[in-house]
Amino acid sequence: MATKVAVVTGANKGIGFAIVRGLCKRFEGAVYLTSRSVERGAAAVEALEREGLRPRYHQLDITDTRSLETFRDYIKKNYDGIDILVNNAGIAFGRHATDPVAVQAEQTIHVNYFALVTTCDILFPVLKNGARVVNISSSYAHLSNIPSQALRDKLKDEKLTVSGLSALMQQYVDAAKQGTHAAEWGNSSLVVAKVGVTALSNIHQRMYMDRDFKINSVHPGFVDTDMSSHNGPMTIDEGAAAPLYVALDAPDTLRGQLIWFNKDIVSWDGVKPDREF
Repeated sequence: MATKVAVVTGANKGIGFAIVRGLCKRFEGAVYLTSRSVERGAAAVEALEREGLRPRYHQLDITDTRSLETFRDYIKKNYDGIDILVNNAGIAFGRHATDPVAVQAEQTIHVNYFALVTTCDILFPVLKNGARVVNISSSYAHLSNIPSQALRDKLKDEKLTVSGLSALMQQYVDAAKQGTHAAEWGNSSLVVAKVGVTALSNIHQRMYMDRDFKINSVHPGFVDTDMSSHNGPMTIDEGAAAPLYVALDAPDTLRGQLIWFNKDIVSWDGVKPDREF
């Protein structure tokens, strides 16, 4: 039988690391811990090996097209495809960051949204039919965080395409550079990026129904990681629980949904849950 394959991006630390740990314990196949830095990735693999686990490693920088293509070609050469893809890699500026808004907007959207689009463009062709895609999102992704009703209507429009969504994301970056973003988009680049991630998940689910993909976005909770400036009360293993549920245990009917840290399905454009972690 062909070897099953699970891949986690940005997995040398934090929630991604814990997701790899959970997959190694339960997934019957090859689990790939990937990271931008080979050195940090190797250290993460060694840490899991000391726990008796056997992750595999491959370098992967989601902002580098050549790195993505190299990994895709490696998968094509060695396997029949990918069964589980967890898109975890991302960045966040700390709450006390002094970088200009324009810089924060451009870099946050570039890594968290545009690099994710490229990742999916390159890796989706090597996903097996029926594959599960887990996009790590946030409570920030809830559509209620976007002030403009007109924008919210555009983002949830079932006719919205990837190119249309990308145009909206670029409009935000351009507005941030001009200092005109706040009224429509709010003041958080991470909110816009994670809304983009969840909107992309929904679009991709509609696009790939013929390949039986199960594509969902997950708010893992407020976790003690670099992304939260270590302010979150949850451990990385607690933060990995919902992503692992979606990757391994959720029914096949779970498609195109936003899943909260407690595994509840949350209406993306409905009432936002009181508890964010």
